Amino acid sequence: MPTAGMLDALSIEQAMELQFKLVDCIHRNFPNGLFLQQGDLGLVQGGSPLHTTLAEQTLAQFFGAQDCVLVRGAGTGAIREALGAVAQPGGSVLVHAAPIYPSTEITLRDMALRVVNANYNDLEETRSVVTLQKPSVAVVQHARQLLTDSYSLRDVIATLKGCGCQVVVDDNYAVLKTPLCGIAAGADLAAFSLFKLQGPEGIGCVLGKRELLQRIRRRNCTGGSQVQGMEAMEALRSLVNVPVAMAVQAMQTEQARVDIQKLADKKIWGIRRVFVANMQSRVLLVEFEQPIAYRVLSQAEKLGASPRPVGAESKYEIPALFYTVSRTFAVENPERLNYYIRINVMRAGADTVVRILKEALKSIMQED
Repeated sequence: MPTAGMLDALSIEQAMELQFKLVDCIHRNFPNGLFLQQGDLGLVQGGSPLHTTLAEQTLAQFFGAQDCVLVRGAGTGAIREALGAVAQPGGSVLVHAAPIYPSTEITLRDMALRVVNANYNDLEETRSVVTLQKPSVAVVQHARQLLTDSYSLRDVIATLKGCGCQVVVDDNYAVLKTPLCGIAAGADLAAFSLFKLQGPEGIGCVLGKRELLQRIRRRNCTGGSQVQGMEAMEALRSLVNVPVAMAVQAMQTEQARVDIQKLADKKIWGIRRVFVANMQSRVLLVEFEQPIAYRVLSQAEKLGASPRPVGAESKYEIPALFYTVSRTFAVENPERLNYYIRINVMRAGADTVVRILKEALKSIMQED
């Protein structure tokens, strides 16, 4: 069951170029040793802390956006703020014909938005639905929602904008992990969590058109709603290492796939197959011959694997994650929960991932 349209991962060369580009932008926006300061507090001339403003300018320049605003609430908060800037309560919003990410679904409900569905894998259907239903806003999730998804982010955005829709891209799980980001693909706004990019807890980012981001700033004008200077600086410093770390992670994920497939080919480990999927992060899906998934996860935890996610590749997630498959993957066949596990290698090498899987399976064989 390999996925239809895997998102491209950054090569190590592309990742290095992004790191160098971000550091160059830091040089351009932080003169006179300002980058060596932890960051300031409070409303500077009625606006954000100085270091928050400088960090936002740096990120806008880096991503090629008109503007950037850092917000509270991580990825959920960023998407909520982005939708609040473009959608009117009670209006309509177009989404992909797939299970909506749970926190986004809550935001749509709280704004009383009427949800219109279109299959983004079919551009003609998408164009027809927009023409008929006339939603003013469309949300496009960059990461795959279904294993069968194959749509091009750039093509979907072009189609939607050609029909007069404003486009908000949910860039969570994809930004700085793939060569393309929502803004570069033509979105009006792109939103993502900086916690998912090794940054501080609760900080999100919205990129896009200045006039739209000014609406977000006006809604977050009080001191308590500001991202303070030291938070912005921590997020920016953490981001520098992300592209290379994610490129290495993608390389180790592929190597682990190759090595686990060799185990499957030997027909003695009880592994039926393994493949890489965007669920939502780039992960390994391992299918077993027998319904032993939960037993494997229990043994892997004893061997040091992380038993649960924290923030999807956050700064806390160092050991490899051995976890149940997502509800989206299991919804059409709940028995998959008993036969499949997903593995995110995180900062681990392929050898460590394969060792834990083998030792977990050995323990189960001995029990049986």
